[in-house]
Amino acid sequence: MEKAINRQQVLLQHLNPSASSFLSHQNNSALSASACLAGDSAAYRRTNVFGDDVVIVAAYRTALCKSKRGGFKDTYPDDLLAPVLRAVIEKTNLNPSEVGDIVVGTVLAPGSQRASECRMAAFYAGFPETVPVRTVNRQCSSGLQAVADVAAAIKAGFYEIGIGAGLESMTTNPMAWEGSVNPRVKQMEQAQNCLLPMGITSENVAHRFGVTRQEQDQAAVESHRKAAAATASGKFKDEIVPVATKIVDPKTGDEKPVTISVDDGIRANTSVSDLGKLKPVFKKNGTTTAGNSSQVSDGAGAVLLMKRSVAMRKGLPILGVFRTFAAVGVDPAIMGVGPAVAIPAAVKSAGLELDDVDLFEINEAFASQFVYCQKKLELDPQKINVNGGAMAIGHPLGVTGISCNSSCNFVVFPV
Repeated sequence: MEKAINRQQVLLQHLNPSASSFLSHQNNSALSASACLAGDSAAYRRTNVFGDDVVIVAAYRTALCKSKRGGFKDTYPDDLLAPVLRAVIEKTNLNPSEVGDIVVGTVLAPGSQRASECRMAAFYAGFPETVPVRTVNRQCSSGLQAVADVAAAIKAGFYEIGIGAGLESMTTNPMAWEGSVNPRVKQMEQAQNCLLPMGITSENVAHRFGVTRQEQDQAAVESHRKAAAATASGKFKDEIVPVATKIVDPKTGDEKPVTISVDDGIRANTSVSDLGKLKPVFKKNGTTTAGNSSQVSDGAGAVLLMKRSVAMRKGLPILGVFRTFAAVGVDPAIMGVGPAVAIPAAVKSAGLELDDVDLFEINEAFASQFVYCQKKLELDPQKINVNGGAMAIGHPLGVTGISCNSSCNFVVFPV
């Protein structure tokens, strides 16, 4: 019983403001641990004592489309980012000059070029020149890192309102190594492993941890099934910003105006038997195929964060509270297992346990690493990627951490 009450106390601190504020207002708080009453977070009255929280008040994304052959194959990267940035300010009636910074997660484009494209997109969206823009690259977690950077800056008092965003056009910037490789890399195995193709790291995970082809194909089917169901029920409708763009006929050069508002990689009728017919892509007699890997995609997204006190003053809805963040390195030869170590670190830093968490979003770069992480953490499948993940919806590298449908190392804590 004592342990249960202690667990309640930890959870109640997450429903309260920051730890310091919690302690100072503990005697006046309406929240208390009880041997028989756990309460409902929606029932607790929130007052100004919550003002130090960093909260999410809006989140929008484009549809995610297949690179080189999908709806955004002829769309410039800055024309992907601009609509979601514009949606953030228009749908919240936010004065864009109040934004302290826009941080954009992005991976494949040259750094200085992509930074300029992001600044251009901010201007297209209506932000004044006084609002700065920068990019950040933590590979597949870049979008999540952008949100974390903004949350940390707000918490530190650098500004009260910020936008974490993500942008990737894998049509424009395919995955490739530019220039020569330092010969010194041959002297160290770990350094060599940094150069491994991602598909080989997937094969390494499957081989080292015994993830079968059947398990991988089944995971892919489930991803498509859940994503298709979420689309059919309209769960993505409010978060997707329609993008007016064009499709160019590669044979004639004719341009056709289109508006893209639906993810184009989801296959509702995918089956294990169909996926079983696909050949391995990266290794002879391997288990990683095009069907149980994430899709190469184009897209963008943006998340608006601010202090809770500011959100309350503006009358904006509080979609969530940014509680904690953790990044943990792993062996590059099995890079996809990162969530299996980062999630426990994040949960621990929040003073919680895995069982306290209601929803998990784990990046589905490859089914092998997704299945391994689920099994390693002993997570309830009903709590993971409930609306599908990157194998179905797509994986534009810098955007995945922004889209809560397929974000890397992301856990949902109590609001």
